[in-house]
Amino acid sequence: MQTLEKQVKYGSFLEQLKTAEQRVLLLDYDGTLAPFRAARDHAFPYPGIPYLVSRIMSVGTRVVMVSGRRAEEVAALSGIRPQPEIWGSHGLERITVDGTYSVADLEPHKLTGLSQASLWLNEEGMTRAAEFKPGSVAAHWRGLPAPETVEMRRKILESWLKISEDYQLELLDFDGGIEIRVPGHDKGQAVETILNETVWPASVAYLGDDQTDEDAFQVLKGKGLAVLVRDRVRETAADVWLKPPDELIEFLENWLIASGGTR
Repeated sequence: MQTLEKQVKYGSFLEQLKTAEQRVLLLDYDGTLAPFRAARDHAFPYPGIPYLVSRIMSVGTRVVMVSGRRAEEVAALSGIRPQPEIWGSHGLERITVDGTYSVADLEPHKLTGLSQASLWLNEEGMTRAAEFKPGSVAAHWRGLPAPETVEMRRKILESWLKISEDYQLELLDFDGGIEIRVPGHDKGQAVETILNETVWPASVAYLGDDQTDEDAFQVLKGKGLAVLVRDRVRETAADVWLKPPDELIEFLENWLIASGGTR
């Protein structure tokens, strides 16, 4: 963690957590609970994380996963049982704790644009690097040599920039790739909905690592604790920086104990 001021804020939050009427823990997945993997279907959580999150749920905390992945992928990979609530595709999808699935309605015109972006990837032989989600198409280059990454990004931008302009879509860089997506849906909006459903006063924290988590950090300002989880600190709106996995595990253990549970 950085600076005395941030350590004090973290300590104060844990004290408030002990007496909170409601506790809400919001968790990004890739890069936060699970290390990045070039093989995305092998991105499993750090050892001990599923157990700790399950224990935290068992003592009354509302746990919500908020991910850029498809919601069903998060459910399959996380290993957290019982399954927590999951918001996938940057908030477009939602799976409640009882398994009810919902997805936002999208304009046909914008879906046509995403189809064009998918078709271009197929024509360029990049389908294996693609991820198709409700409301977006992502291209991943994690694990590729730097020169290939630069060339791949250049080619994709050249095509997708025009598609984004023609169909009123937006381009988003993330750690290890780029995404073309329907605007107006992000992790910040998902967090805002969750906060509106929360009974106050409450203790709320959001843990994330990527630029896409900054929207959530901003929404949480003055309402809870925003936690950046990554090996190296960067410019961020988060209140606290934790290095995974040790400091992440310590945070979850402290949350469990403050909630009246045991390790």
